[in-house]
Amino acid sequence: MKWFRDNLFSSWPSAIATIAILWLAWKLAPPFVDWALIDAVWRSPDPRACRQPGGGGACWAFIAEKHRFILFGTYPFEQHWRPALATAILIFLWIFSSMRKFWNWWLAAVWGSGLALIATLMWGGAFGLAYVENERWGGLILTLLLASFGVAFAFPLSILLALGRRSEMPLLRTACIAYIELIRGVPLISVLFMASVMLPLFLPAGVSIDKLLRAQLALILFAAAYLAEAVRGGLQAIPRHQEETADALGLSWWGKTRLVILPQALRISIPPLVNTFIGFFKDTSLVLIIGLFDLLSTIKVSLQDPAWSGFGVEAYLFVSAVYFAFCFAMSAYSRRLERSPAHAGAPRPLVDS
Repeated sequence: MKWFRDNLFSSWPSAIATIAILWLAWKLAPPFVDWALIDAVWRSPDPRACRQPGGGGACWAFIAEKHRFILFGTYPFEQHWRPALATAILIFLWIFSSMRKFWNWWLAAVWGSGLALIATLMWGGAFGLAYVENERWGGLILTLLLASFGVAFAFPLSILLALGRRSEMPLLRTACIAYIELIRGVPLISVLFMASVMLPLFLPAGVSIDKLLRAQLALILFAAAYLAEAVRGGLQAIPRHQEETADALGLSWWGKTRLVILPQALRISIPPLVNTFIGFFKDTSLVLIIGLFDLLSTIKVSLQDPAWSGFGVEAYLFVSAVYFAFCFAMSAYSRRLERSPAHAGAPRPLVDS
């Protein structure tokens, strides 16, 4: 009762909102359950089964029929076990890295081995696996790879940019400010367009960069600018006496930054950092403009099949559920990390307020 009173009926506006939400759920939930579960067509190779007279349920048979293309794009059909295994390995690496007891020096070796295995599975050309060019990669695995590599490389770059923006060296500070403001002042689509169309024009004759690599570089550069501002906010929140105490202990600038300032700043910056990670994960869908078919793009292409046209609601509900699962997992983990006693106690400030 105390939880209900504190969270749902703490005030008159809160109580009214709770009652309104419960009333809407009572009115909308039963029809949605009937449409999505009870009257739905779950599996049928014939789309006419979803168009039978009187059939008012969802057509999940569309997802069952197109799920391979949605998850793996145009990857060779008989080789779909390879991106499926690569997806499982990548998700395992995420889960493995989220456990604090595994935060050790050998975690980098685990990631290196896992990424090497993923690259071998996706590209092939070794151990008897047929070579598959990355132009045929697509679907969920492409979204996960773009997001994973994007965050992995953008985060260290963002820390350097944030430190450079607060530097006392005018040239370095100006360069970092110019980069951050320039990237944050243009949409991601324009950055992807520049990487896809304009970048090859500046390369020497006979030199080309793979389309997937160009998209990945554009995503890294774009995410780094936004993450740098989140890190800079954490750096500005560190009290001045922390730096003064570190100086009094005789720490160098690098030692002070690495051991005192940066750990506290990153802890403070967890909410905006995770918010940027979630936005970045969803922004990977914009790679469609340069010809890469991520998860959302495969849904759009699948709906162009005349036999299965008209089932956009089911298609976008499915892809929304996939995006929600990954984004909610990141959000829940960040909240748990903020509340965890181990995180709350380390690293401790040199001087408490």
